[in-house]
Amino acid sequence: MLRDTFRAVLERIDQYHPEEQKSIYFWLRRIAINRALDVHRSNQRTRRLEAAVETEARIHGEASTEGTPGEGLEKDDTREQIEQALSQLNPRYAEALRLRLLLDLPREECAEKMAVTVGNFDVILHRASAAFRKVYTPPAD
Repeated sequence: MLRDTFRAVLERIDQYHPEEQKSIYFWLRRIAINRALDVHRSNQRTRRLEAAVETEARIHGEASTEGTPGEGLEKDDTREQIEQALSQLNPRYAEALRLRLLLDLPREECAEKMAVTVGNFDVILHRASAAFRKVYTPPAD
């Protein structure tokens, strides 16, 4: 964060006007505070989104059928239904869900593969989850 603050200072040094401010300290302080707030807000959004995705995974997660005779068939049926639901989604949404949830890739890597920022990927994933919930019908027990 300190590095980012100094980079911002160097990029904006032409905006500093000594006659308008008492000292450069106050100008530097404001840049550092703004940068800290940006990082804090970004982390809050990330934590909220991760919590929402985790909650959705628990709510709509596959029930454990370990040890039952039809376990393989049930998993195959579920996979088939998931793929059918994904095929009904916007291809970009389906790709986001596959990368993050099925392949379990980190958010940063998913964003890179989709050529978007991590923040944009989070939004795409959130919208994809909502769209998936609308089209997916869990298997009946």
